[in-house]
Amino acid sequence: MEVQPNRSLALFSIVILVLAASCDAGGIAIYWGQNGGEGTLAETCATKNYDFVNIAFLPTFGNGQQPMIDLSGHCNPNVGECTKLSTDIKSCQAKGIKVILSIGGGAGSYYLASADDAREVANYLWNNFLGGQSTTRPLGDAVLDGIDFDIEGGTNLYWDVLAKSLSAYSSMGKKVYLTAAPQCPFPDAWIGNALKTGLFDYVWVQFYNNPPCQYSSSDFNNLEAAWEQWTADIPATNIFLGLPAAPAAAGSGFIPANDLISQVLPSIKNSTKYGGVMLWSKYYDDQTNYSSSIKSDV
Repeated sequence: MEVQPNRSLALFSIVILVLAASCDAGGIAIYWGQNGGEGTLAETCATKNYDFVNIAFLPTFGNGQQPMIDLSGHCNPNVGECTKLSTDIKSCQAKGIKVILSIGGGAGSYYLASADDAREVANYLWNNFLGGQSTTRPLGDAVLDGIDFDIEGGTNLYWDVLAKSLSAYSSMGKKVYLTAAPQCPFPDAWIGNALKTGLFDYVWVQFYNNPPCQYSSSDFNNLEAAWEQWTADIPATNIFLGLPAAPAAAGSGFIPANDLISQVLPSIKNSTKYGGVMLWSKYYDDQTNYSSSIKSDV
């Protein structure tokens, strides 16, 4: 069938528009696990609002400590209760959602005492949450997609060794994704050196609780300047704008959805490293429906 020239041009234009839209399309990452009122993990993934779910947190590890997961209000790991999450994890992954274990957090007991300590922690994470084997896997037999570094204390030493050790396990089969949640002041005080390794697949920078580099009262110049520095200097292909999902979710830095859509996203999406938006947390997102409000524009 002969296609008229004007029809061919119209079809070509549509294809170009679709490709352009897909190139700057981003995803949404959410933190889940710190409030029993935020619904189950399976319910979180069933919303179809999220592309990544960070299970928060493993706040105790390193320096010879027995690693301990803390999923406040959801399950008690001390009696093996959290193994029930295995089914939920697999359900999320079947939907194409990456499920990642977040280590660290704002409150916890963690630091790496040496390079050997970092390698021991990597071995523990591999055997208990990733593709290895252990009789005491806290979340059951589900194999998580990777590890998130939400390091906000301890020391800034040996996180690069941990990243390299975890990344090396990718050669044993399923890829181990590495993600990180640094604070927006550049460079990050805790994992700045680790980020230089170029091993992190997704970096969701926390643009909140840090007035010098966050949005404030319709002024996003500080945020924009910080975003440009992060995207220029960090060797990661996907950098996310980390935000509180509600005003109460952080001390400062909340961006109203309309301002995010009309002012901030049009500016930062020009970056080839733009990956999407990270939100803290599922509990607060439930209060505002923030992810639903922004999903089509992210």
